[in-house]
Amino acid sequence: MKVTIEVDCTPEEARRMMGLPDLTPLHDRYLAKMQEAVENGTIGPEIVGAMLKSWAPMNDAGMDMWRALFSAGTGKPAG
Repeated sequence: MKVTIEVDCTPEEARRMMGLPDLTPLHDRYLAKMQEAVENGTIGPEIVGAMLKSWAPMNDAGMDMWRALFSAGTGKPAG
């Protein structure tokens, strides 16, 4: 026998249903701090690259792709 249950809800509704905390204010504050650091030049492509490398191991080709992406966004040459 096979039983299928389909729940149609938004991510917010699912979070509430599962009793998980609302981290939206924390997330918004984190993003604001990150944006401020990028705008002030405190965080550059090399720091972002190091963060990405620690979050998800990637081969050199993957890191080169991220480096080029962030360099294009900052207007600085990659490398």
